[in-house]
Amino acid sequence: MKKVLIAMVCICLAGTTVLAQKKRLFNETPVQKQQRMQWWEDARFGMFIHWGLYALPARHEWVKNRERITTEQYQKYFDLFNPDLFEPKKWAKEAKAAGMKYAVLTTKHHEGFCLFDSKYTDYKATNTPAKRDLVREFVDAFRAEGIKIGFYYSLIDWHHPDFTIDRVHPQRLDENAPEAEWEKINKGRDMTKYREYLFNQVTELLTNYGKIDILWLDFSYPGKHGKGKDDWNSVALIKQIRKLQPGIIVDNRLDLGDYEDGEDFETPEQVKPTTLVKYRGKTWETCQTFSGSWGYYRDEHSWKSDKQLLDLLITSTANGGNLILNVGPTARGEFDYRATRALDSLALWMHGNNRSIYNCTYAPDEFSEPDGARLTYNPQTKRLYVHLFDYPYSRQLVLKGYGGKISYAQLLNDASELRTIDNSAIDSAATGSDIILSLPADRPPVEVPVIELILK
Repeated sequence: MKKVLIAMVCICLAGTTVLAQKKRLFNETPVQKQQRMQWWEDARFGMFIHWGLYALPARHEWVKNRERITTEQYQKYFDLFNPDLFEPKKWAKEAKAAGMKYAVLTTKHHEGFCLFDSKYTDYKATNTPAKRDLVREFVDAFRAEGIKIGFYYSLIDWHHPDFTIDRVHPQRLDENAPEAEWEKINKGRDMTKYREYLFNQVTELLTNYGKIDILWLDFSYPGKHGKGKDDWNSVALIKQIRKLQPGIIVDNRLDLGDYEDGEDFETPEQVKPTTLVKYRGKTWETCQTFSGSWGYYRDEHSWKSDKQLLDLLITSTANGGNLILNVGPTARGEFDYRATRALDSLALWMHGNNRSIYNCTYAPDEFSEPDGARLTYNPQTKRLYVHLFDYPYSRQLVLKGYGGKISYAQLLNDASELRTIDNSAIDSAATGSDIILSLPADRPPVEVPVIELILK
């Protein structure tokens, strides 16, 4: 009896081990993945662009959902869509000036409207007064500026007649409605046909526009009256994507968490900078807006300050991740004036300080973070960057434990030398292992001054 019990325990433990091992979809090695992802991790900063018919009502990209608008009621936005001021070359130049190395455009959002000339639908920009393939123009303009190209494509589609009504659909029922009512409202809708449509459009996007660097698929919400990997046939879809664009980088919203290689990066959305430390050691990108919405929202006023935006960028890099910052263009095709103003501010800071962002990650454990500062580190050049969110009132910065590790210190924005001060004359608690830097009496004319430390 004892032997039988031991055998059963061993079988259970063995089973647990097997269950803990995630399945794989591809044969890519860790080294190969690192090579594929390297440009993206070095870039650290990208632009998201959410643009669609929702720019006309100008009250949130989920307006169709929020206000339970029917397809017939929403049609007026399609009939009037005419972005006569759309100049993608101007967009690209603004993104480049702000230091963004890649850009991701919503080719289709949840509303189902396509900015590209798809042969599988009439619900597209070329059939509006715009009469243009707006995705084509975006690709050409951004590629000309040396910016990597990304496509966002919504797995959700509130316009397609075969997309079944679920808990996030504009025509959804009350969550507690009888199942018979859900079945009735979905009579005639066929997700098999919608999946075919989804696959066909993804194939178009990854075939007709040259090399695509990033694909952002959004999003899965499994569970009761939701949709997940089986609804999208995510395994087949990711395989098709990799076949069409072998070097592409894909986000984590296909609901393929059961697979070791079902995603390339995590996507913490609209989180506070203080929460990003928990992603250290992972591959991730935080997606953030200038304000509270992704699409153009005329009357939304909770816009982030220049310092808050820099906090997101610097803190993302300081924790080994990327920031993709969103712009919601107007229905006439221009960046919101508030977004342009914020981009100009970022451009000013990045011009003199981008060395502390590109190719950087979190600092080695041996370097402690001074109060009111963030550290980033470039492992190739072995340079450490101290971002001063709080400029010391004393004009002296104590770097505890840095003694013997620094060969030279300078302000990054103008490469002006920072000299060290004798420890004992300033701080009786300082030891030989500490360094005290003398900072300028006049604060450098940047939102967040950066000190560049050249390590020994």
